Amino acid sequence: MTDEQVEGVEGAVEDVRIAAFWQAARGHVGFGKLDSVLGESPEDVVPPPSWSYGDDDEAAELLARVLDGRRTAHALAVAELEQVGLELPRVGDLSIVVDHAGTPRALLRTTEVAVVPFDQVDADHAAAEAEGDGSLEFWRTHHEESWRRVLGEGFSPSTDVVLERFELIYPTTGPTPAVD
Repeated sequence: MTDEQVEGVEGAVEDVRIAAFWQAARGHVGFGKLDSVLGESPEDVVPPPSWSYGDDDEAAELLARVLDGRRTAHALAVAELEQVGLELPRVGDLSIVVDHAGTPRALLRTTEVAVVPFDQVDADHAAAEAEGDGSLEFWRTHHEESWRRVLGEGFSPSTDVVLERFELIYPTTGPTPAVD
């Protein structure tokens, strides 16, 4: 355990950086300072799940595109979610994106979710992911290579893909809205 982590409830380790980030970001979702004291709901107090795009140069670029507003979508093969035991995202879900060092950098809210076969992903979604040149051709080539590595024989043009649209909630320009 590092200096930036503390022992939490039931032995869970809570990263102080995530908790501090969540405290700073909460106002942008409409949760006030008193909500954590009064315990209006678990979502008010407990930080949302955190994740990263990875730990390579491409991951850093993807995060940069989220932070500057160019990237407003991402995709995962349904089989990838099943492999790690995660549920499909839902509209309204919040998540914290961390960089390769585990530092929280962005609070996202899911705005749309669709499940479609790989070969039915459209150019609009590819452009929203803002990878490579933003084209559907680049998106398909890049994701097919990636999913063939991960899923092997389990990948085909009909593989179900979760398309998630999101909005950057925090950080934003301007002050945190007053909610208390």
